[in-house]
Order: sequence, then C-alpha cells, then structure tokens
Amino acid sequence: MPKSSHNIKYFGSDISNIEILKKINIIKNDIDSFLFYLIIAGTNTSQISGISAAGIDSNSRKITALADAEFCLLGTIKDYKYKLPKLKAGVTPALISNVCKVLLGANLIVIPIGVYKRPYFQHILVEKTYGHPSNCLSTGKSMDKSRACNLYEKGLSIGQMTNKPIVISESVPGGTTTAQAIMEAFGLDVADLVGSSLLRPPRKLKTEIIKTGLLNANLGSNFSSIDVISALGDPFQAFSMGLLIGARKSNKTVILAGGSQMIAILLLALEFMSIAEKQFFSEKVFVITTGWLAYDESIKKLLNKVANKHKVKLFGFASGLNFHSSMIKELRDYEKGYVKEGVGAGALSLLVHLKGFKYEEIVSECESTIKKMKDVGQISL
Repeated sequence: MPKSSHNIKYFGSDISNIEILKKINIIKNDIDSFLFYLIIAGTNTSQISGISAAGIDSNSRKITALADAEFCLLGTIKDYKYKLPKLKAGVTPALISNVCKVLLGANLIVIPIGVYKRPYFQHILVEKTYGHPSNCLSTGKSMDKSRACNLYEKGLSIGQMTNKPIVISESVPGGTTTAQAIMEAFGLDVADLVGSSLLRPPRKLKTEIIKTGLLNANLGSNFSSIDVISALGDPFQAFSMGLLIGARKSNKTVILAGGSQMIAILLLALEFMSIAEKQFFSEKVFVITTGWLAYDESIKKLLNKVANKHKVKLFGFASGLNFHSSMIKELRDYEKGYVKEGVGAGALSLLVHLKGFKYEEIVSECESTIKKMKDVGQISL
C-alpha cells in the first residue's frame, strides 16, 4: 500500500503518485469547509450474541451509538447521560473523533435513525419517531420499502441543498454485518474481506445470518438498491446513500469516513445510478479509514471489487495515526486489533494531520482525555 509524502496510505484503483497527490490536495483545499455528519442508527442484527464488539452485551449495544454521539459532541463531562459501553478491550473510537473534532474546530451534525430512544443532545430529526431500529437482516425484511425510500429521499434532499463538501461518519452496531449482506446481495464474494468490531471476526455466524436473510428476502433477479436495503440493510444505509448521491449531484466532495460500511454505501449508490453518471460521481468521493483497518489488503480488495463491477476508479486513504508509543493500555489495544475504526476516527485524524498537526499531538490529546474519562467514570476502569 503506497504511502504519500503526507504520511497517508493510499488504497484503491491504480493511479499514479501524481494523481494521488492531486486527490489529497482536493481534500486539503476543502479542509476548512467540510460539514461533518454523524449518522447513528440501530439494527436488531446487533442483538445477536457474538455478532459485535460494540458493547459487551445486547443491552449495552442499544446505547452504543447514543454514547458515541454524546462523547463525540461533548467530550468528557461529569453529567453524561450515556455511559460508554464496557468493551472487552480498548476504548471507543469516539475518543479519537472528539479529540480531532476539537483540533479541527469542526461542528458535528448528528442524525439519529432508529436508536431505541430520543437523544437529549442537539440533532436533526429525519423521521417522526426515534426508537425503531430496523429488523434483524435474517428476517429478509429489515424495514418497509416506504421507510427506506423516505430515508433515501431525505438524505438526497439534504445532500443536494448543501453548499459545502461533506464528511459522512457512522456509529451503527451490527453495521458491518448488514454491509456484508448488501454486498453479497449484489453478487460480490466478500465474506473473507469485510471487517468486524471483534478481534476475530465471527465469519461463520455472519455467513449463516446472511444466508438466511437472502433466502427469506427472495430478491429474484431484478431488484434495486432500495429493495436490497429494505430486505437486508439498516437505516444508516438508506439515508447515507441519498446524502452521498445528493452531495455529488451538487458537485461537492464527499468523504466516506469508515471501512466496509462506507464501501457498501458506495456500492448502493453506484447500483442506483445510470452508467453515464458513474464516472463524474466517483471523481470526488473518498473512502478514508484508519491504518488499523487498512493494515492488510482486505479493504483495498473490497474497494476494487466495487470499482471493477462498475468500471470506475475509486479512491481510499488511511490515516497514519498509531498508538505504538502510548503507555495507556486501552490505546495500545488498538495496535493489537481490538478496535479498528468507527465514528469517523480515521478520516478525522487524517484531516487533522492535513491541517498541520502531528499525529503525536493527537496521541497526546487522546491520552489526556482518556485519563479524564476515567476520573469522571465515563468509561470503566
């Protein structure tokens, strides 16, 4: 995986070093203009035992997205409402995202969709209700098609109205499983490539759930992206596909801040548009993730599968942030693979670096913040 002079790793379609630098400069030139969206969403797929490490049990996973958003917005506070779920190791990537948000001076726009309860913090409501996560994908009917259409249209409208480049990030427990289901529905062989929040991905369990979902969905041979989301997806995917397409229709740069979940959004968007639109659409869309997720070739292979299917070039970058030097166990756990990505951590840390900060400054701020988090009981000791 080539590394640019900016200490940023590139993955994606084959392009020259000069083209890589041009793509980095597109991002760098927009660095003070980005709108930052954090979509938090719920799927009952996350309630399956052993499917996700985003919370130590099914009940804790119901508040993971709310806790991530609260922390990303407000940082360490004594009167927090949602305690960050206890993990087997590591700490939520919302820590990195909050630190980087502050260094960037960025305002975060939170959009909750089906997150079990109404958040108290500032957010944008795109549905009339808060507490309806999508069904488990194994049912083959994750949500009504009308709901998926409405979420797509809402995202499309917001995207088309934007006059700034955007960053799309997420916190969706169970989201890598719905992402894998989406890609498999479109015929991509990705079972060994899609990541997981767990140190050892539960590949057999995911395969069984997705196989059941595909059988129950009975999609046939003529189906759309909306059909697939309705059958196997989650609310984040429906809304974000619209937001992505809308922003590109307005010719705005889009950063998809994450890994396999963002590649699934790219696939859904490309499946949804005409051949004539695809090349222009792809030119200023970037998947940006962490080095922990991009340490092997899996994410590159995923992105290339989508690019090859639609005969376009797709571009990805990985942040150079690491915690090798840290003496704090929860941060060193990232280097062991216990936590890899989430809440836009990779993209935000890369943007901070492009703005002129050293990665070491991010590490130092993360260390200071995690000590404060322990002092106020915001995470378990």
